Amino acid sequence: MSFSIRVNDEDFDAEPRAGQCLRTYLRERGWFGVKKGCDAGDCGACTVQVDGEPVHSCLYPALRAEGRSVTTVEGLAKDGELHPMQQRFLDAQGFQCGFCTAGMLMTTSAAAFDEDKLADLPRGLKGNLCRCTGYRAIEDAIRGVRHTERPCAGQAVGRSLGAPAGPQVVTGTARYTFDLDVAGLLHMKLLRSPHPHARIVSIDTSAALRVPGVVAVFTHEDAPDKLYSSARHEHPTEDPDDTRVLDDVVRFVGQRVAAVVAESEGAAEEGCRRIVIGYEELPYVLDPEEAMLPGAPVIHPKGPESRIARAGNNVCGEAHGELGDVEQGYREADLVYEETFRTQRVQHASLETHGCVVYFEEIPDESGENAESGENGENGESVQGGGERIVVRSSTQVPFLTRRALCDLYDLPMEKVRVVAGRVGGGFGGKQEMLTEDIAVLAAMRLHRPVKLEFTRGEQFYGATTRHPFGITVKLGAKRDGTLTAVQFRVVANTGAYGNHGPAVMFHSVGESMGVYRAPHKKVDAYSVYTNGVPAGAFRGYGLGQVTFAVESAMDELARRLGVDPLVLRERNVIGPGEHMEGPLGEEEDLHIASYGLDQCLGVVRDALANDTSAELAPEGWLVGQGFAMAAIACGPPGGHIADATVKLLEDGTYDIAVGTAEFGNGTTTVHKQITAGALGTTVDRIAVRQSDTDVVRHDTGAFGSAGTVVAGKAVMKAANALAEQILSFTAEYARTPRSLLRLTADSVECDGRTVALKEVFEAARGKGVELSADGHFGGSPRSVAFNSQWFRIAVDPDTGEIRILRSVHGADAGKVMNPLQCRGQVEGGVAQALGATLFEQVLVDGRGEVTTAAFRRYRLPAFADVPRTEVHFSETSDAIGPLGAKSMSESPFNPVPPAFANALRDATGIRFTEAPFLRDKVWRALDEHRRRPGTAR
Repeated sequence: MSFSIRVNDEDFDAEPRAGQCLRTYLRERGWFGVKKGCDAGDCGACTVQVDGEPVHSCLYPALRAEGRSVTTVEGLAKDGELHPMQQRFLDAQGFQCGFCTAGMLMTTSAAAFDEDKLADLPRGLKGNLCRCTGYRAIEDAIRGVRHTERPCAGQAVGRSLGAPAGPQVVTGTARYTFDLDVAGLLHMKLLRSPHPHARIVSIDTSAALRVPGVVAVFTHEDAPDKLYSSARHEHPTEDPDDTRVLDDVVRFVGQRVAAVVAESEGAAEEGCRRIVIGYEELPYVLDPEEAMLPGAPVIHPKGPESRIARAGNNVCGEAHGELGDVEQGYREADLVYEETFRTQRVQHASLETHGCVVYFEEIPDESGENAESGENGENGESVQGGGERIVVRSSTQVPFLTRRALCDLYDLPMEKVRVVAGRVGGGFGGKQEMLTEDIAVLAAMRLHRPVKLEFTRGEQFYGATTRHPFGITVKLGAKRDGTLTAVQFRVVANTGAYGNHGPAVMFHSVGESMGVYRAPHKKVDAYSVYTNGVPAGAFRGYGLGQVTFAVESAMDELARRLGVDPLVLRERNVIGPGEHMEGPLGEEEDLHIASYGLDQCLGVVRDALANDTSAELAPEGWLVGQGFAMAAIACGPPGGHIADATVKLLEDGTYDIAVGTAEFGNGTTTVHKQITAGALGTTVDRIAVRQSDTDVVRHDTGAFGSAGTVVAGKAVMKAANALAEQILSFTAEYARTPRSLLRLTADSVECDGRTVALKEVFEAARGKGVELSADGHFGGSPRSVAFNSQWFRIAVDPDTGEIRILRSVHGADAGKVMNPLQCRGQVEGGVAQALGATLFEQVLVDGRGEVTTAAFRRYRLPAFADVPRTEVHFSETSDAIGPLGAKSMSESPFNPVPPAFANALRDATGIRFTEAPFLRDKVWRALDEHRRRPGTAR
């Protein structure tokens, strides 16, 4: 048959494969702006226009586009001019990670997106999801509201400057993990376990190897016999070594048991179907309380070398401690309140799934130049010069830690492995893992060919990690005036089949959540427990959110029962400026309240209550209530978090930053340029950034634990300040002018009436053999504390359980706000993600632990219609530890949202909901039971 298609004014006649969708057809021809988010038409990241009409290209057969004109995001701009909608998204910064942006643009720039859809954006954007922004920035972009400011020399910090990669994001030229062509690429697919617990007794791969295109099959017999953890931390001993690349024992439904590598994804998938495995099924346990009981199936019968707390009782990690005597505290109390709260599994749902591409390149010579860049991929041929090395291009938050883990696993020297993160399409902690790189590197090394492994959306649910489900029993004692006498937690965290992040999440969960309140008597018993379910991992808040939900709900209930204003109760018991966070597990010596904005955060709640008229928006007959919560979080993880940075002057008089931290919508690139511009008296457009590449700097722990601004930012600040001093000192000698009379400007040095261009300074320095370059280092300690508050007014329909948010207000203590627009976006995104976890997100499993919500249409993410515009108020503080007074604000906004909503729901209904999420049917049933109960009063 003949086939013709016009894509972005280019004609193509290559016929699509049988059954091929338009998305893969376009990407195979280099239109990488068309993204893969779900393969089911649920997220809209793949949206393109066919004859001007927006379609989800993952569902649209390529054959149907025959004779039609297709426009992708790369074709929106004409004659070098951005489409008006592209410019609007730039002006409003209507993106964070940007993975959804192309689809948003293709939907909103279409002629079909008319005035009716503009007037009803919840309906107009129902086919497009964003996980990062909270949608306010997207709405402002669509409506043409500008938020970005113009750069000004030396005055970048504190201004709402746009993201450096913004032009690439809106034109579809930003390169994410899989947006590259690699010659000779092989595709990997994973066969996964159908059993929650079983021993593999036989594997027959012969039929799989006969599938045309299949190159190899790897099983546990091919994997190194080493135990490690998929979690990545600066100190590997924080996590138990309980994992193998491929194991002969499977411990959850979905665990990988074999890997098929083939010339195409289809062949690899068919190869997986042809593998025959014999299993000996073993007893399994899904409930963490049952897993700790005598006689429960032992999931990891390993020795002390794995650092499992009590393997025989399935206790991955545990913590116990008491400050004072809690029983004495309860005897002194006028009221004791005790309740158990539960939180559910939540998926990170980053739109870019986990995955990597592994290929080979020549090791650079001493000049730093490669014979080949590696971006086109080597096919395994021998090379001259420094020899070959493996390059892992990965969707990861931790490229340096991943390289270290790969080298340990395969006994490789560091110089033989390079790990690069392109632009990452969302992380939220889920990519602080090594879930694909280990098996892909095994195959690439054995076959000496490039290998790609990209998770499907389903695999994200059953092959990646989730937020830890928690059971938290809180017991509070208080005097009549609300003064706390005792606080006690019993925490059980379900870490799933493997202990990646399990002990660390458990320890962190009972830290600031208890330390933020004064009480003479405190006690903690905490357990991280193995079960035969999908493993849990790092997730925004890192355990604090789960326990904060319980504590803040309990504090609200305590206030109600005492007849004390919940706000007054908090103010009476919170720690103050200069105080230390005391807990039963001991004081963290490097944690300091180096700036205090909690009082201002609580003031935001007081102002909201005083000036609120949102109750008037409630439909007649609906129940109306309000509630708030607060939270504290350390600015960085304990035990050290390392960042190195280099800033140098370039030949053309501009600057270059080299820093290890990854960019995935967290905005660190923008902040690093702003810090550098301020130190060097220049503008951000004269600064380039190289990042998230193990070739760039010595070491960087990674972009997690809210460390991008406060840790990597401080390293960048030190480097930039040192470089400024170098330039001024050298120029003083070169221009024979006293150092005190010199001043850096955007592109020159002013020397007491004389101007010396930075280009001239560079040439003069080079002539004397001087490189104007400086390094900065920060080890992540000491650490400060950030605070947040959240307030809601909601309305509940008593006849259906439907909930509407009438008003949302957030107080954030971010220290010196480096970029108000960007920081506000982090808060809004955190609130939106937390609302999803509060209202409807939950990863469900059946009686065998198999995930039953492994698609976006079965796992509901917040859409535009679900998320209110949150009013964000920043405290006016300046931190003594953070760079230029800044504190972190990427994780912390999430934590007070669920309890604030729970407290508003309690106020509206008179019912204390103790288990998230607050599903509509659950609310209705509780209301119905409440109405039927004799003598019940609200």
